[in-house]
Amino acid sequence: MSDITVDIIELLLTAQVYNKYPELDVNDLPKQIRKFYWSREHRTVQKPVMVKVADIEKLFDIDDVNVRLKPLPFVAVDDRDFSVRITALEVGVDWFLKRESSMEKIAHNPALAYHYEKKRTDGADYESAKSKVRPKEVDREWIESLIEEISREDGGVDMLKLVQITAPEDVTQTLREFVLTAEQEEEVRKIVKAIQYRDYLKRIGLYDVGKILMVGPPGTGKTSLARAMSEHLAIPFVEVRLSMITDQYLGETAKNIDRVFALAKRLNPCILFIDEFDFVAKTRSSDEHAALKRAVNTLLKAIDDISLTNDGVLLLAATNHPKMLDSAAWRRFDDIMKFPLPDTDMRKKILDIVTKEIKGDFDTMEVASLTHGYSGSDLRMVIRECVLSALVNERTELTQKDMLSAVASFDERAVLKTNEYDATM
Repeated sequence: MSDITVDIIELLLTAQVYNKYPELDVNDLPKQIRKFYWSREHRTVQKPVMVKVADIEKLFDIDDVNVRLKPLPFVAVDDRDFSVRITALEVGVDWFLKRESSMEKIAHNPALAYHYEKKRTDGADYESAKSKVRPKEVDREWIESLIEEISREDGGVDMLKLVQITAPEDVTQTLREFVLTAEQEEEVRKIVKAIQYRDYLKRIGLYDVGKILMVGPPGTGKTSLARAMSEHLAIPFVEVRLSMITDQYLGETAKNIDRVFALAKRLNPCILFIDEFDFVAKTRSSDEHAALKRAVNTLLKAIDDISLTNDGVLLLAATNHPKMLDSAAWRRFDDIMKFPLPDTDMRKKILDIVTKEIKGDFDTMEVASLTHGYSGSDLRMVIRECVLSALVNERTELTQKDMLSAVASFDERAVLKTNEYDATM
């Protein structure tokens, strides 16, 4: 029996078990099945799930469904609506269990694990299988259906224009690919625990958690780490740049701030990431425009009024210019996460991660020692320069000479950006 036939039976069994037990929900479905049968309108996979021949053809990229299923007496294809179902559930369950790959599939399929555990099948563990399937909030489909619902509401389109929303599954750089300081690692652990024990924090009345100010030079990974945390925590990433919501009519800026925070609450659980935080929440002077002051006050009040505990929103704000923030802005955050430029050891680790899939004979330790003052972003640009220069010469392997040339080229460009460069030379 082919692997695809076993996969088809897994699909049919999953659908039937999901329909059979009211206590099973969308998060009990394997991701591929959940995504395929997702209903944008209802923001779930509705019961009953009806599997069609066309579904199987599309999911498994085949065109011989009837031929594959014909030898199986417990499977029927309806000639009227082309639906496919298992006619004797327990016969199908026993047949599937005898396949070589069955236990591995059950271990990653909460719906099947639930049924097999009820049958007291050795090795079937529902809770273990559930822990291996990430929740629906990871999926692009969940985000899109929620966005669609919000867009139909009064003012919803205006709210959505102010932010960029990313599904966790679309985040390309995961937390495992970051080189963090010990302090950053500790902050990440605190955030994970705060979300894990959110109900407990609410019960004891601890509401002022989950508001973190990320401080450091450009290129040190503030935005990238915030995105990676979205993937790690399996919650959507909502990004807003304050410069983008500052309207030429300053009265609209305050309204835009309110809209952004209202949207984050609708999208919960989520990360609300405010970039360029210093753009509005800057040191306030006596000669500032009154409307700008109101916008700043609106922002500070919005931060006061949002809570990870109550609203399910983790607030991360980033600034490259901490000295521009006044004390009122600093007080709104329960934690500060510092992003220093990487030291030599961190630079080597970053280079090792970036080059892990690149073949060649090169010494990342030497490169790390020559790149004092480089940010993580700078180091990635150096490697990009190496790779592209090698490709120009039809090479896909790098040498140490490529590395050193790229560093020299980057240093030369850095000089051009400084005030020391004399255009008359």
